[in-house]
Amino acid sequence: QVQLVESGGGWVQAGGSLRLSCAASGNTYINACMGWFRQPPGKERAAVAAIYTGVGGPGYANSVKGRFTLSQDNTKNTLYLQMNNLKPEDTAMYYCAAKAGVCSSWSEPTQFPYWGQGTQVTVSS
Repeated sequence: QVQLVESGGGWVQAGGSLRLSCAASGNTYINACMGWFRQPPGKERAAVAAIYTGVGGPGYANSVKGRFTLSQDNTKNTLYLQMNNLKPEDTAMYYCAAKAGVCSSWSEPTQFPYWGQGTQVTVSS
């Protein structure tokens, strides 16, 4: 089992920044795909970004490219999502997710068996 705990959400005005953290514990994988998803009210959960904890760079949804940056600290088993130039349409519950192996099909929530409880991000105009 893998436990994921998100933090860092909050309220911010448009153009502002937030940094989300996802701390992993339990049977954390040395080589795993870890990602962020978000779910606005009344909408489906959608992929934001993902990274393979082994070799390789992150992948981003088109809607956040150039504004969001994914990073990881493997010594702390923690994933970060730096969100800059936030827009009202970024308002959502943000979830951290993990799966073993590489980040194939990382945009599909059903590929991830482990999820955090979510952290709310609200961006006002």
